[in-house]
Amino acid sequence: MRCIPEKPDFGDGQSAERAVWEALRNSLPDDCVLAHSVQVRDGRAEHEIDLLVLWPGVGLAAIEVKGGKIGVDNGQWYQSDKDGRHRIQSPVAQSQNSQHAFRNWLESRMGSKLSSRFAYMVSLPYTDVPQDWEMAGCPRSLILDQTDMKSPAELIRRAIENEGSGAATLALAFLDRILPHLSGDLNHHPDSLDPKEAEDAQDHLTERQAVLLQATRSLNRVRFTGGAGSGKTWLALEKAKRLCREGKRVGLFCYNKGLGQYLQRQVSGWRQNKPVFTGEFHEYVRGLGVPDGSGQDYFDVEMPRMLIELGTGPEPHERLEAVVIDEAQDFAPLWWEALLACTTDPANSEVYAFMDDRQDVYKRWSGTTADLTSGPTATFVPIHIDENLRNTRKIAETFKSFAGEHFNLRGGTGLPVRRVECLTDDALSAADDCIDALMDEGWANNQIALLTTKSRHPVHQERFDNGSIAEYWLDFHANNDVFYGHVLGFKGLERSVVVLCVNGFKDMERAAEQLYVGLSRARSLLVVVGDSALLEEAGGRELELALKKTEAWVPPTE
Repeated sequence: MRCIPEKPDFGDGQSAERAVWEALRNSLPDDCVLAHSVQVRDGRAEHEIDLLVLWPGVGLAAIEVKGGKIGVDNGQWYQSDKDGRHRIQSPVAQSQNSQHAFRNWLESRMGSKLSSRFAYMVSLPYTDVPQDWEMAGCPRSLILDQTDMKSPAELIRRAIENEGSGAATLALAFLDRILPHLSGDLNHHPDSLDPKEAEDAQDHLTERQAVLLQATRSLNRVRFTGGAGSGKTWLALEKAKRLCREGKRVGLFCYNKGLGQYLQRQVSGWRQNKPVFTGEFHEYVRGLGVPDGSGQDYFDVEMPRMLIELGTGPEPHERLEAVVIDEAQDFAPLWWEALLACTTDPANSEVYAFMDDRQDVYKRWSGTTADLTSGPTATFVPIHIDENLRNTRKIAETFKSFAGEHFNLRGGTGLPVRRVECLTDDALSAADDCIDALMDEGWANNQIALLTTKSRHPVHQERFDNGSIAEYWLDFHANNDVFYGHVLGFKGLERSVVVLCVNGFKDMERAAEQLYVGLSRARSLLVVVGDSALLEEAGGRELELALKKTEAWVPPTE
């Protein structure tokens, strides 16, 4: 556990604070941060938080400590110590005021609202408080008395989760941004965020989307529809986690191998119950005994049809009670019927689809993209996620025309998008020059991805030819090196820097969707390499105008 300071200097009159500090340090998890005597100014008013708990994945708690025997008589608080009995200010009000002051101060430093759950509490280490005690503004759960101090961690967690203001948990990345301010690094300004800090802010904004899950918790079939960068994958994972906590048999599905491995890596870190299956739907079907095959027709038609006709679904006690699908627009029509057949109640089991009907790059649905929502998900309650949180504004402006009229940009301004003009046949070599130049600028190799729109990059092709694509994706998730991929396989994934190599299109009817995916994969810096005429033909006049606002770049070469 990190303590700030590492060894507080408790004075002679702070034995109560020392006792509570020791109890918390021995009880809280190792990933928590415990700070002592946090001084805060709110305007001209000065406040002090005796003990501040920052708990990643849970929230914050400001704790006011009062030693001696504490009592309340007709609304007036009293403290009895060696000097007798005397009136004191309400410790509840003190804790509440210091909490508000810290929130205001922190928001002014961070440049954004604090949405993490934040509870104010009072610790009375030498006073017994009856379990049925309460008063206006202070339920018993916000008090830690003498008995509670034997094991306070779980009580603090409950207080934060049940009584804390705010709707989101405390993201680890956001905690890392708070720490320099607590430890004395106050020489930072939100307008000068470096890319890493900007991405941390994006992560925190994404976790605020959890309010959508809270608001729809009583609905058993929901279609969450949102544009690129709206946090759908995070929401899908969080929904699956909440369903698992309820003890349900959950399946977490997607289509792409890269996204499937990402979901598996995220789930592997959960401490509580996990989905009974996480990953690609066709791997789930193979695991149920459906004969293997190859070719798109097998995956889209024959495989789900065999699952239904052969009755090879799971045994009744192994059927899924809830299904979560990320990038649900990629699911072929028959997949839906086959998947529902694997649930305990195909007509009523819980199903949550996270999708972007404007990223229908595989064109598995006949007619217009409207068919995506008039098929299996037609009866689902639609929830629209209109805010882009995962990209900077500069990046999001390049693909805003693809995302729809309700698309709102919430990210920071960010670095200018760079534009490298070249012939289509020269795009691959020009993109390689960009990689070298970016690393010379100081970008780490594992921050960069090069994505093509037609033929694979030679590094990607080599891994494909020798049958090591699965291992290659593991390298990507381990952040080992520059990643070379294709936009079709990178849906739902991201990197700090993306070099989008527009080296042609196999099917111009799918070109706009591919550009939409490719442009939206970068979080901090986007480099677009290719011929302007081809980009305009594929993306239309609005994309051409957006790219004219970018920064022309000629990567230096040896």
